[in-house]
Amino acid sequence: MKLAVFVWEFPPRIVGGLGTYISEIAPRFVKMGSDVTIFTLNDGTLEEHEVQNGIDVYRPKILNSEDVVPTVIAEDVRRWGTGIRFFADLTMSNILSADRLVNQLARKEHRDFDAIVVHDWLSIMGGMIGKRELDRPLIFHLHSTEKGRSLGEGSKTVRDLEYTGGQRADHVVTVSYSMRDELISQGFTQGKINVVYNGVDSQKYNPEAVPKKKVDEIRTRYGIGPNEFMILFIGRIVVVKGVDRLVQAMSSVRKTIPNAKLVIVGTSDMQYSIEELVKTLGLEDRVKLRFEWIPEEERIAHYAAADLCVFPSLYEPFGIVALEAMSMSKPVVVGASPGSGMREFVVPNGSEQCGIHINPYEPNDIAWGITSALENIERAKQMGINGRRLVMETYNWDSVAAGTLRLYEDLLRKGKR
Repeated sequence: MKLAVFVWEFPPRIVGGLGTYISEIAPRFVKMGSDVTIFTLNDGTLEEHEVQNGIDVYRPKILNSEDVVPTVIAEDVRRWGTGIRFFADLTMSNILSADRLVNQLARKEHRDFDAIVVHDWLSIMGGMIGKRELDRPLIFHLHSTEKGRSLGEGSKTVRDLEYTGGQRADHVVTVSYSMRDELISQGFTQGKINVVYNGVDSQKYNPEAVPKKKVDEIRTRYGIGPNEFMILFIGRIVVVKGVDRLVQAMSSVRKTIPNAKLVIVGTSDMQYSIEELVKTLGLEDRVKLRFEWIPEEERIAHYAAADLCVFPSLYEPFGIVALEAMSMSKPVVVGASPGSGMREFVVPNGSEQCGIHINPYEPNDIAWGITSALENIERAKQMGINGRRLVMETYNWDSVAAGTLRLYEDLLRKGKR
């Protein structure tokens, strides 16, 4: 297949789970015989065009239009403040990327594409332009929604882009049945929506591949002794991830398991409030904070060093971090609200149990999940073993990539009938 892919982030620029997804699946598409051309944002420091792992990558250089955009955009975007620059750059990138696809690659170089693939609202403008100009099928991947991310209505402009993209797209692909239900509730056409789960590289995320010396270094860095438990949260530290409630839960956890410490790692837009919460609750010796992005190798080492991983997201369409922890043979405690895809792959009971489901809105329930896991360490270890086995059997990236390509091919065949 020949795919033109619009995606906001791509290596070396990775911001979140979407970047992890595309960096894993795109090279596998190429290995499986597909021709992949990616259009992505240039932050001003990257090459405009390069071939990376067999992928043709275009990053058009953008012009700063933040003083122009407010005069021609919706009122709610004008209220974004410094976010206007982000929206302006995004809009410019979409338009220039669509121009590169249509005018240079298709019309000047006569390159043909079987489909245009778009990931989230961040790239849907370029995808819709490309579809209209080239009359090619548009496959729209939605990894989350504005309503879900904001835990409310969010930006009307973003909601409109998501919905319009869903209407214009020939097919919609999402990451869980929870997300499928959410899209249907927001008016997306049910017959267009297909579900393909995410995955993880179990060879890379392998506990046996991390030296004990590295594990000891990680634990020492956070002051965690050999007889103490390391509880790990890793990811973006934003409201929707439930980190504040996790910190509150540690007040109860320390009473039951006084030798447990929580390590929180990730970039944050709520650093001050989390720091103040830790101080207010007197948890400075129990909660260790590291507000920064860490590279993948370091992230894997953190999983290896942990005894338990906790992801109490209020909203999580899928949750790759939980799969990564499971691949590292770690038991997981995950938010299982109706908007959580993690409840679909984290087995909470029975002989195949690999984790515990909790109500992420209730700190006491988060505390219950943590103590339930750590009070029986042999059971916790078995949950970790079960989790890795499940990942290797079902949630590996090779299977996900092959399944996604089969879906594309099936959708395109149906479209030609």
